[in-house]
Amino acid sequence: MPTELNNILNYMQITENIASSGQPLESEFALIASAGYDVIINLAMPNSQNAIPSEGHLVTSNNMIYIHIPVLFDAPELFHLESFINIMEIFADKKVWVHCVKNYRASAFLYHYLHVSRGFSDAEAQKVILPSWEPNEIWQRFIRIDPKRV
Repeated sequence: MPTELNNILNYMQITENIASSGQPLESEFALIASAGYDVIINLAMPNSQNAIPSEGHLVTSNNMIYIHIPVLFDAPELFHLESFINIMEIFADKKVWVHCVKNYRASAFLYHYLHVSRGFSDAEAQKVILPSWEPNEIWQRFIRIDPKRV
């Protein structure tokens, strides 16, 4: 694993095949590809801080699959989470990198995926939530969504 991955904003290695971060720089997508990742899932809005308008092209030119699920930071919805979990299930045998602007959305979505689909305990799944993030009321509510509804 290239050590340069540690320099990507709020990078976290979640499992052997799943990582998350804030918005990678254009040059960092080549590092992600060289680390063997197959899929990039972007949960940020296209007009988010530091968004890369050509990110889809950049990712696919590095021989990775690009999936964009734009989630308004102040309005995450259950259908966003359902879409995310379904996509993670489709690519369960691939190396997947999930990002948003700061790794807040990404870590909250990964918490649910690990808890619901992978059988992690609540305490284990909570460890993927970015430690420096203090979720506001909207995100605290989202994190508490009943997994059985998904």
